Amino acid sequence: MITLWSLVEASLLFLNAVCVLSEERFLSKYGWGMSAQVQGFGEPTSTKAQILLLVRSIRTVAK
Repeated sequence: MITLWSLVEASLLFLNAVCVLSEERFLSKYGWGMSAQVQGFGEPTSTKAQILLLVRSIRTVAK
């Protein structure tokens, strides 16, 4: 049975996993590095770039 506590716990574990990901060691190995994905404000971005920006934002807020 899914309870509110299990949803909170699952979301905290997911956020922790995102924060632990290292760009240099893990993400860049698979072509998911942020250095090539930076674009200006208002420019259309790909789904991959949006996911990478979300990961970086989560990591920034969690610090």
